[in-house]
Amino acid sequence: MLKERSIETEVGGFISTLLRKHFGKGPTSVYVTIKRPFIIMHFRGFTTTMEKILLKQNEWKRVLETRNLLVQELKPIIRRQLKEIVGWTIDEFYVDWNLDLETGTFLAVSSEKADPLNFEWPSEYDRVIFDMKLEQVCKTLQRNLHQTDTYWVNDRTLLICWSGVLTEIEKALIRNGHSEILKYTKRPLERSMLEAAGFESVFEKRIQEIFLDWDNESNIGYVIMVLDIKK
Repeated sequence: MLKERSIETEVGGFISTLLRKHFGKGPTSVYVTIKRPFIIMHFRGFTTTMEKILLKQNEWKRVLETRNLLVQELKPIIRRQLKEIVGWTIDEFYVDWNLDLETGTFLAVSSEKADPLNFEWPSEYDRVIFDMKLEQVCKTLQRNLHQTDTYWVNDRTLLICWSGVLTEIEKALIRNGHSEILKYTKRPLERSMLEAAGFESVFEKRIQEIFLDWDNESNIGYVIMVLDIKK
């Protein structure tokens, strides 16, 4: 446990330093969770002075465009450093931001397959009702998923993997060069539907944040739910 905690601390320090170097300001805190094959990096207090000015002028799209461009440049650095620290080859990397709460999440996924036995669903939460609510969200989005996998990472982090996350219309938009417009439209819509789905009644505690991202080529998407810690 001490070794694992030390690795999580090292990853958090690396991410904090990297963001500070390239954005001019680092997050106030970074929470790292490592559970094969996932590395979840959730940070808070991350908005630069210039971004705050742009957000006051409702220029949120410019903020996201700049962040996404920078992160694209940083991905090779992040992959290399994570391999050095954790010892895993990172195959997938996902990013999402919550500008209102000044938070963000990076999700790195290694090449190995997740073992369901390491992510057992807690007995106190009704899995059937959760799955029904999640299925209803997918129906509302008119999504014909190939597969849905749910991973209970720890007492405050739930990870959902969707295979076949893109509809045919969305694929056409991507082929025609509108992937960024799609993300700006699709992400807040999906987040609002997930927030309104009533999952909190299953967990009997508040969902603090929902992050989501997907890969256009693999057609795989992830949802991260950050829950309140049960008192």
